[in-house]
Amino acid sequence: MPQDVQVGTILMLEWPQHLGIESESYSGHWSVVKALDSFALDRKIRAAGWHLFLIASEVKVMFFGALGAKKIQHALDRILGKVGQQHFNGLEVTGIVAKRFLGLPYAVISAHSRHLQETCCLDGAEIRRSSQRDAAWARG
Repeated sequence: MPQDVQVGTILMLEWPQHLGIESESYSGHWSVVKALDSFALDRKIRAAGWHLFLIASEVKVMFFGALGAKKIQHALDRILGKVGQQHFNGLEVTGIVAKRFLGLPYAVISAHSRHLQETCCLDGAEIRRSSQRDAAWARG
């Protein structure tokens, strides 16, 4: 069972092995980074000569009902689908908020896309798509 997701959780699609970052499988090919917050992760990645970009636009999904691990995972799967369409290989959960409207419970999950790459300038969508396709082919 994947660990619980909370604000600050980082999910990544693929990791270069030499970075030595521990992760746990979450959903499909996505993994949750273990025991590192975004600042510590960024320091470790920069020390290895790589770059982890934070994409400013926020992605949000809403669902009705009380907060629960299954509902949060389903909401994150929807967010991961949106991030995948933009060909980013990471995601940081930035908000999990439970609310009520006319007595009906609902929640909003928000996240920012992240992208890990070796070069210091963010690659364009076509290059990101090509590298993800190559990585998927290598996984089999």
